[in-house]
Amino acid sequence: MIFPKSDFSTVLVVGTTKGETKSLRIKTKHINRIRQYAFTICLTLLLLTVAIVFLSLEVSKINEERKAYHREIAHLKSQIPVASDTTQARNYIQNIENKLKKINQYLRKRGIEGFATNDIGGNDDANTDLSPEETYALYNERLEDILSGVAFTPIGYPSNFAVNSRFGYRSDPIRRGRVEFHPGIDFKGRRGDAVKSTADGKVIIAGWFQGYGKCVKIRHKNNLETLYGHLSKVNVKAGQMVSTGQVIGRVGSTGHSTGNHLHYEVRKNGKPVNPGSYLSFN
Repeated sequence: MIFPKSDFSTVLVVGTTKGETKSLRIKTKHINRIRQYAFTICLTLLLLTVAIVFLSLEVSKINEERKAYHREIAHLKSQIPVASDTTQARNYIQNIENKLKKINQYLRKRGIEGFATNDIGGNDDANTDLSPEETYALYNERLEDILSGVAFTPIGYPSNFAVNSRFGYRSDPIRRGRVEFHPGIDFKGRRGDAVKSTADGKVIIAGWFQGYGKCVKIRHKNNLETLYGHLSKVNVKAGQMVSTGQVIGRVGSTGHSTGNHLHYEVRKNGKPVNPGSYLSFN
């Protein structure tokens, strides 16, 4: 097939070495398409360049944000130990306060004034600048006070657990037919059984005392006193400091007594109260 001359274009190729020139006949439609291809390629390259520049800027921005994020995380992590310790301290403190409230409920049921729990270690505003170590120290000091209070509060049994006669009005065992007020609890016992102090305190009587016979009376804190009567032997002296569980005497039947036993009293502000309220926390 023979194409018209208008369908062809002549392309001259000039040599750079020997100055030779060659001519090529190419269909005109192909040359036009090459122009379109070149325009399309240039436009595509331009768009790709713009896209690459935009993405580079976005990636740089993201990297900066990531660095800022990691810096913030690192800062927060550096604060975690203190925050964690503070939270632990406050939880520890809250647990202590809850236990103190429970102890107070038990004590008040037995006529003992409870331990103060208001503002232990200071209030929240006062404690905002305290380190966890200082907070723990304040509560440790308070617990020491409570421990001391418990040590000086007569709780538990001075001798055998078997009760022979309880607190309150009863028939007089010596003067038959008469009613008397019994200001303590009588515990059964054999002559010579150990009698122990139910709390730390100071001995104010150690010897014969009225109808109690041989007797030991101990003054404790919280305006409390304990009395141990009808003893066969006294093991302490007036003015002596005694500790909880220390043997202060021996069971006997001295004074107004009908047989070997221990008469035990608890007095508050000088007046007898029911010792049964102090025997245990149950």
